[in-house]
Amino acid sequence: MLRAPIKDQTVLVTGGAGFIGSHIVDACLTQGAKHVIAVDNLFLGNENNLKDALETGNATFYKDDIEIRTSLDYIFENHDIDVVFNCATKALNYSFLNPENAFSTNVTGALNLLELQRSGKFKTLCHFSTSEVYGSAVYEPMDEAHPKNPLTTYAAGKAAADLAVESYVRMFDLDAFIVRPFNNYGPRQNHKGMLAGIIPITAYRILNDITPEIHGTGDQTRDFIHVFDTINAVMKLYDKMKPAESINISTNNQVSMNNLVTSICNIMSYKGDVLRKPERKSDVECHNACNKKIHGMIDYQLTPFDEGLKSTLDWYKDNI
Repeated sequence: MLRAPIKDQTVLVTGGAGFIGSHIVDACLTQGAKHVIAVDNLFLGNENNLKDALETGNATFYKDDIEIRTSLDYIFENHDIDVVFNCATKALNYSFLNPENAFSTNVTGALNLLELQRSGKFKTLCHFSTSEVYGSAVYEPMDEAHPKNPLTTYAAGKAAADLAVESYVRMFDLDAFIVRPFNNYGPRQNHKGMLAGIIPITAYRILNDITPEIHGTGDQTRDFIHVFDTINAVMKLYDKMKPAESINISTNNQVSMNNLVTSICNIMSYKGDVLRKPERKSDVECHNACNKKIHGMIDYQLTPFDEGLKSTLDWYKDNI
């Protein structure tokens, strides 16, 4: 065991009101964390995602921005934090609206945390990367040694943050590691506006009598993983990852956008048209991950995609 378990520790989750971050908050509380602090600027996060966590009395929420160093300083002055899960980011699609900020959010937040860790403010950093740092596959399946070839400023910022984590570990002997989930889906994923993921936005459109859309040919593929499987894997990996190490969290499945939207329409009994729109520039063509490494480290349980998609759509029916 490389590090002490989450139990009885004080944990900070950045992006803690977001899709993945709020599930990390719940998981840490389930594991017996002494206290969990969530910080989120609510750019895409939603305080309702923390309702159950806050009701336990063992969680605190700050509406603030980790890009602002003094905001983080305030949190660390008020809490004796042991562990940080860095889930803070802005949606990939945001980089087409504000490319500079999409990049800087990912880099500045990570650097602020690394500087605090370097000064001894907390012990362990679990940094969330993204499969987008790889770009389109040079070879398949993509393992952890796959070249980084980001196609958007969002992905470029994520890749830069990964390099910052690795370099700080080597320079200052910090305890920080990188988890790299592929395309997460599941409850709480944002369904609003052009920053929404394809599963929630398609569900939202069908539920509101708006025609679903596919950009480009629809032959683009993604490796979809249920958010509960990602969280379960991160919790199991926590005491096994070496400093500066990174790991893919994926399923070895490939689903095309055509097949995905067809499946959603079938599950939701939608018989109407699907609007074809022009392809989006810098859209990754293929994401097919290798998860050999993670299978060798933990008991890795995965939800069948058909089952996970149906339960996710049921959640949106109940919550949109």
